[in-house]
Amino acid sequence: MKFHRAYIEITNICGLACSFCPPKEQPTSTMTLDFFESTLLQLQGYTTEIALHVMGDPMVLSNLTDYLDSAAKYNFKVMITTSGFYLDEGRRQTLFHPSLRQVNISLNSFNKNSVSRTFEAYIDPILALCDEKLANHSDFFINLRLWNLDEAQSALAFNEKLFKILEKHFSLDSIMEMISGDRQSIRLASKILLHLEQTFEWPSLQNPLLGDGYCHGLSKQIAILADGRVVPCCLDGDGIIELGNLHVTNLGKILSSKRALEITQGFAHAIAHEELCQKCSYKDRFSKGGI
Repeated sequence: MKFHRAYIEITNICGLACSFCPPKEQPTSTMTLDFFESTLLQLQGYTTEIALHVMGDPMVLSNLTDYLDSAAKYNFKVMITTSGFYLDEGRRQTLFHPSLRQVNISLNSFNKNSVSRTFEAYIDPILALCDEKLANHSDFFINLRLWNLDEAQSALAFNEKLFKILEKHFSLDSIMEMISGDRQSIRLASKILLHLEQTFEWPSLQNPLLGDGYCHGLSKQIAILADGRVVPCCLDGDGIIELGNLHVTNLGKILSSKRALEITQGFAHAIAHEELCQKCSYKDRFSKGGI
């Protein structure tokens, strides 16, 4: 069994309360370095890429470099997803670690929470990171995520304001005129992309029943929560589909469990065995070419 990527939640702390994220139900938790390293050892042979994110923001950790050093030690390439609120000069330097493959910045975070900060104070460090990457000829990608498209164009005013700043900073023509669908990436500069995507509803047992379908869970991805619980995908931040816990069971045994195999075999035939999967609308994107 090989995965394209393993999500490792080194912390579930993000410091924000964005309206597009589900309410936090789990106790605050940060994975120790020792346990993180033991997790990497167990992932060897299953994947070469890890994403340090499920629900938290790894940039809140003052010792993030130590985690990146461990990843490099075992030859893992790293993807980081952050809100963009923790990109002061000192923390930006952490992102130039040789293990980094991609940095995702969720731009939706600015106008979806009540943090008192001007838009300029928010976007300037993000643009500074882009400039520093270009000046240093660094090889990692920066993916500016704008996952707020909807039929009602509810975020149009925010998006237009953002587009004007990006157009000026990167010397671009109208970004609005470049948008051709509900999912695309627009090149801003070398390995710096603006990724546009529709809004989505997080899976929840309280959602209406949506039925079967295909998902990458346990075929292309796996997730490990900060407390060691293993779940099939990065959208199960509450550990509802807990397959086991790496504190008590090794990964090989967890992945060969009856529950894990039923999930894998089910998705291979577009059948969602788990109730949470049946109530997840995100899986519909995979039938439309999503990743």
